[in-house]
Amino acid sequence: MAPTDLRGIIRSGLLSFPVTPFDADDRFNPTAFRAHLEWLSPHKVAGLIVAGGTGEMFSLMPDEIVEVVKAARAAQPGEPVIAGCGYGTRMACDLARGIEAAGGDGILLLPHYLIRAPQDGIEAHIRAVCRATTMSVIVYNRGQSVCSAETLQRLADDCPNLIGFKDGTGDIDTVRRITIGLGDRLAYIGGMPTHELFAQAYRGAGVDTYSSAVFNFVPETALAFFDAFTAGDDAGCEALLREFYYPFATVRDRKTGYAVSAIKAGVALRGFETGPVRPPLTDLTEDERGMLAEVIGDRR
Repeated sequence: MAPTDLRGIIRSGLLSFPVTPFDADDRFNPTAFRAHLEWLSPHKVAGLIVAGGTGEMFSLMPDEIVEVVKAARAAQPGEPVIAGCGYGTRMACDLARGIEAAGGDGILLLPHYLIRAPQDGIEAHIRAVCRATTMSVIVYNRGQSVCSAETLQRLADDCPNLIGFKDGTGDIDTVRRITIGLGDRLAYIGGMPTHELFAQAYRGAGVDTYSSAVFNFVPETALAFFDAFTAGDDAGCEALLREFYYPFATVRDRKTGYAVSAIKAGVALRGFETGPVRPPLTDLTEDERGMLAEVIGDRR
C-alpha cells in the first residue's frame, strides 16, 4: 500500500491493537490469533497494529513478529497491517525488511533499546529505518525515543514514507507544536495507555484518532466511544468514561504492566486462548480477573 494511501486510511477511523496469544509451550499461537481477529472483523477499524505494545512486541523474537504479520495478513487480507518494529538501528532495519516481505503495509517504530540518545542520534536512527523499507513508517514518541518538533520536521522533509506520528508521552505542548508545524503532512495517532482516557485532551492538540487496546474484548464499546469522540459528543464520551473506562483503569492500575496484562485477560474472558503474558510482565490474579469480569459485565 502506498504511504500516502495508508496515511489517509489511518485518519479515517479507529486503529486496533491486537494481543499476541501464546500456546502451552510459550510459542506464538497463530490459530488463536486468527480466531480472535475473525471475531473482531465485523467491527470495522482503519487498520491493525500487530505485535505492538499491547501485542508484547518487546517480548517477541524478530522471527515471531514476522510470523504474526503473516498470520494477520492471512486472516485479514483486505485490512492494512502495521507491525511493531524496534530495538537497535540495524536490528530495526532488518526487522522492517522482514515485515515488508511478510506482507506488512507499515511499521510502528517503537523506542530504541535501553539508552537515551541526543536528538541527532534519534534522528539518524529513524532516518535509517525509513530508508531500509518502502513501507510506511509511523514514529512512536515514547520512553527514551522522543522527537522534538524540529527533528520530526527534518525527518518528514527527508523521508517520504514517514507518514505518521503517535504520541505516548502526554506532552501536549510538543504534540501541538508538531501538529501545527507539520499539518497534513502526517497522520496523528494518540498512543497513551488506554488512550480513551486522554482522547478529548489530545483532540484539542490536533490528534483525531488513536489505537484502542480495549477494542480487543469490548469492540462495540470501543467504537461507541470513538463515534462519540469523532462527533464531538463530550457528554457521550464522559458517560462511557464513568461507566467503563475508569472502572477498567482501576483494575489496570493495580500493578505495573497491567496495561497489557488486563487486555490479554479481557480477551481470555471472551473465551479465546491467549496464554499468559511473557516475563517481565505478570498476569492478573484470579481475584483481579473476577474484578475485570465485573467491569466488562454484558458489554460487547
